[in-house]
Amino acid sequence: MNALTAAYRWLNDQGPAFGAPGLEARWTSSKKDAVCTAYAASSRVWYTISHGTLNEIYYPTIDRPQTRDMELIFTDGETFVHEEKRDFEFDFHYIDADALAVRVVASDLGGRYTVTKEFVCDPHHPVVLMHVKIEGEESVLSRLKCYALLAPHLNGGGAGNSARSIEVAGSRCILAWKENTSLAMGVDCGFTRSSCGYVGSSDGFQDLASNMRMDWEFGQALDGNIAVMGEIDVARNREFTLAIAFGDGYHAALAGMMQSLSVPFELHMKRFVEQWHRAASPERLAAASHDGGRLMRISHNTILAHEDKTYSGAFIASASIPWGNAKGDDDLGGYHLVWTRDMIQSATALLACGRVDTARRALVYLACTQRPDGSFAQNFWIDGTPYWTGIQLDEVAFPIMLAWRLWKQDGLGNFDVFPFIEHAAAFLVHYAPITQQERWEEASGYSPSTLATVISALVCAADVARAHHSPELANFLESYADWIEDHLDEWTTTNNGVLHPEIKRHYVRIQPPVAGESFYNPDLGDGRYNIANRQPGERYNFAANEIIDGGFLELVRYGVRRADDPLIIDSLKVVDHILKIDTPYGACWRRYNHDGYGQQKDGEPFVHYGQGRAWPILTGERAHYELAAGGDYAQYVKAIERFSSFGGMLPEQVWDYADMPEQGLYFGRSAGSAQPLVWAHAEYIKLLRSAVDGRVFDRISVVEERYGVRREDRTFKSEVEFFQVNRPLTVLPAGKRMQILDQARFRVVWTVDNWVTTHHTDARLIGYPGFAVELPIPAGATGTLELTLQWPTEDRWLGKNFQVRLAEV
Repeated sequence: MNALTAAYRWLNDQGPAFGAPGLEARWTSSKKDAVCTAYAASSRVWYTISHGTLNEIYYPTIDRPQTRDMELIFTDGETFVHEEKRDFEFDFHYIDADALAVRVVASDLGGRYTVTKEFVCDPHHPVVLMHVKIEGEESVLSRLKCYALLAPHLNGGGAGNSARSIEVAGSRCILAWKENTSLAMGVDCGFTRSSCGYVGSSDGFQDLASNMRMDWEFGQALDGNIAVMGEIDVARNREFTLAIAFGDGYHAALAGMMQSLSVPFELHMKRFVEQWHRAASPERLAAASHDGGRLMRISHNTILAHEDKTYSGAFIASASIPWGNAKGDDDLGGYHLVWTRDMIQSATALLACGRVDTARRALVYLACTQRPDGSFAQNFWIDGTPYWTGIQLDEVAFPIMLAWRLWKQDGLGNFDVFPFIEHAAAFLVHYAPITQQERWEEASGYSPSTLATVISALVCAADVARAHHSPELANFLESYADWIEDHLDEWTTTNNGVLHPEIKRHYVRIQPPVAGESFYNPDLGDGRYNIANRQPGERYNFAANEIIDGGFLELVRYGVRRADDPLIIDSLKVVDHILKIDTPYGACWRRYNHDGYGQQKDGEPFVHYGQGRAWPILTGERAHYELAAGGDYAQYVKAIERFSSFGGMLPEQVWDYADMPEQGLYFGRSAGSAQPLVWAHAEYIKLLRSAVDGRVFDRISVVEERYGVRREDRTFKSEVEFFQVNRPLTVLPAGKRMQILDQARFRVVWTVDNWVTTHHTDARLIGYPGFAVELPIPAGATGTLELTLQWPTEDRWLGKNFQVRLAEV
């Protein structure tokens, strides 16, 4: 930026700031008290509040943070400098129970003056507005100066930002920019002075902290980690409105700021609240709450606030960066990415609130991000660009389940969901039952929680396929689901448990693949896997029977297993013995034992390693189980409500150890990871709906009808074993038929008499899952079946033989 246009006057003051480029950039606390936006899609800006101050602001999409924080600093120029987040006590309130407008009332610790701030967005433009009213002793206010200190982190990073003090339309304000994105900060009374500096050297806080006065008025700070500051003369302005506006270019940001400030704040507030009243919280769910529906309303609006307004239907996991004060520009993603798993939880919760159209938007958005092979990226920016690249089968299964729910409610509109479901189901067939990563995104193998979703999704897909006149595909998908369900306990349990003195057989977190199967790693040791994020020097390689999580409860949630299944009950005893934490606010559970993803043991932030803490979302999962089992779930509803912050935000993790006040950590309160975790809010909403209905809302009727009965009462029996090159079969049990699958057309060349007789059997197309063939093995054949595969259209052979032992009766 060599020169501003004639419309803006550059205020040079003391010239350029010193100390470039400033300290290495860091984000701020992830413990948000609120995440807010206007309800209208035209206002493409979101703001977060923490410790009574404004934190990250997102624009023009909810995955792009543009600021670190903005706070007010007060000084009388002689005896004190007060920083909002350190030197005030504050109360937090929502101005209206059904709107995301916030009021913070802060008092200096000496009780001499009070600062009341009200936050909204311009209901139609990308401008965050903060109305400030200062009251107190006249002897203090007459000498008081207020300074708005803002740290731009434009385009998602603190490095490379630039700013200048300017005058526009006769008012002093500050303009910051990076690449094509601009930010303008101003106040309706105009700043009396302003300064642009580099963080840690020439920023406004350093100036005020040195002698309680503003001595620096630097006109510009270019290409660095910067902070900008504007002065408001409280003696002349006891009440004022501050605006932070964004735009694609200088003029857009400055014009937006001036336009918003030209409208009385009271009118902005009125329109903002009226918009949110159109969202209509599901008041009938309040009957199941223990707080009069307060957290229900906040959760409903918080989920809605995490949908993007450019990419309609895209929901991110959280507008926060876990342990942000220890993270810099290299942590690009934070939690403001789309995880299909989390997003489906959000959409399903809104479906539980009766918001069918919103859930359909989410499904259509996912259909537009689905890859040609039917899968989804592990997580991605809201424009669909992948961030991490792991394969998680539950993230492919969940969209099928949402599609089925909408289909059953006649909520799909004109959207043809069948191709979407076919592609996703085909991907599950190609990879299941082994997932590269389970729901905690770390380990490969046979996961109870993942397989719960895979089985359920395949049955849902079969139901849709049959209704779309594809009976052969429907029968195949059901057969594949039956095969997985038939082996589920074999694949995901241990008979040699070491975690509970009285229980040897229970579900494990995950059973690693064996040699010859997908994602097998011979370096880990058979039946073993590494646990991520362990502290240096700690053991990280464990046998499957040494680790448990509560993921098997998903089997009950969707209807794959009954709540009174003895294996479920025994596994719960192990989970409670190993993972349960009784906090002052209620019971909570850790993800799995020896987890390393959480605050470090001494309370320091998680940076590469730590100690996994208790997750309130798991309290919700336990509550859903207890409801299904006829147990006491109400205690867990109350616990979740008590885990929330005073702004109603549910954290990803709570501190589950003795208080560490010096670290701001208290037993049962938020730890340093994401707050809010939108998945936790979705779990709470679904729990209330389940309680009101008297039935688990997530339960899938066609799954429960098929598997949720005692085995002796079932009307079907799994009679097929499936063989794929990436998961070969080694033994064919007596009485079972064998099907071979592949994505391309193939021929099986096989023998059961050591090649005295050679058979050739061609596969047939079964739809998007590819090709299948059932070998006509002679009745009574024993010994060894030997086979290889040929792809005739590609003139290609497998290049090796597989041997399958034919088990005798």
